[in-house]
Amino acid sequence: MIGVIVPAHNEEALLADCLRSVQAAGRHADLLGETVCVVVVLDTCEDRSAAIANSFGADILEVQERNVGHARRVGAEWLLAKGARWLAITDADTLVPEDWISCQLSFKADAVCGTVRIDCWEDLPDTVRYRYAQEYQQREEHRHIHGANLGVCSQAYQRVGGFLSLVAHEDVALVRALEQAGARIAWTALNTVSTSARLTARARGGFGDYLKALAAETVAAGVQVATSRPLR
Repeated sequence: MIGVIVPAHNEEALLADCLRSVQAAGRHADLLGETVCVVVVLDTCEDRSAAIANSFGADILEVQERNVGHARRVGAEWLLAKGARWLAITDADTLVPEDWISCQLSFKADAVCGTVRIDCWEDLPDTVRYRYAQEYQQREEHRHIHGANLGVCSQAYQRVGGFLSLVAHEDVALVRALEQAGARIAWTALNTVSTSARLTARARGGFGDYLKALAAETVAAGVQVATSRPLR
């Protein structure tokens, strides 16, 4: 069995699209009909996230921590208890491709660190898009770590103690622990998900705050870009 973990804090606006994409990935032919169990970990939700997750037939766990590391850890422990051999991890504001899970498994690695793409930049100026494109490594052997696009073998996950209950960078801590343990990690841009560019970050210090910091830096530096430079 393969497990998918989706933490959520008040994600009624985006959760349905995320789960729709995850379900499509779970039906991919290359998985040969293997069971894919999706668990949504609702962390202090006050909106319709639970109803949306239920409408997709996802399993639901609830915590009251406002801590994404704790939410991922609870989801992982629940899936491991059900016998998951692989954990695929994403975020509620993210869309995964149809071959997302099968691509992770194809590397036959202990963990797979994929990349992210931003399709909709909302109200962020071209200067931020340009700066982001300059710094982001959309290539093989990159060194980005995203909780929105991560896969890990259950045995390797358990060997290093799993996710720590951190309010941010729990994904980085897990991958660093795997590295120190000598795990085989695939760093690939062949497995790319689409995530949001919202600045109202659910996890303090996460991707949204990174984009917000880029925006602040470009304003402070007075950076100007004549033309838009789309990311691919």
